[in-house]
Amino acid sequence: MKKNSRTAVSTSEPPQVQERLAAIVEALAHEQGVTVGSPGKKGFGSSALQVHGKIFAMVSSRGSFVVKLPKHRVESLEAAGAGQRFDPGHGRLMKEWLALQPTSRESWLSLAREAMRFVGQNQA
Repeated sequence: MKKNSRTAVSTSEPPQVQERLAAIVEALAHEQGVTVGSPGKKGFGSSALQVHGKIFAMVSSRGSFVVKLPKHRVESLEAAGAGQRFDPGHGRLMKEWLALQPTSRESWLSLAREAMRFVGQNQA
C-alpha cells in the first residue's frame, strides 16, 4: 500500500475509532491500488482510504466510520439498524455512503473490504 505523508489515523479521533481504523489500514495495506490520504488535501476525505484514487472508506469529522457501498446495500444496512446514510454536513444524505457510529457492532473491516471491491470494480 502506498502511504502518503498524512496518516490514516488522526489524534483528534476517539481512541476506539483510531484503533479500529488502524486495524483496517493494516489489513488492507497489501491490496493493489490502496492508498491512505491525499497529500496537500484538507477536509473531506483528506485521510481516507482510497483504491485507484477513489475514496472507499473514511472517518467523518463527527467520528463516524463511513463506507461507499451500492445504494441497495446502504438501504438494507440502514433498514437493519446498522448505520445511516451519510450526511457530509449540508443536509443532503448521500445515497451510496453509510455512516457507522464508533460503538457500532458491525464489522468495519468487512464493510471496508466490501466498499473497496465496490469502488475498485471499474478501476485499474
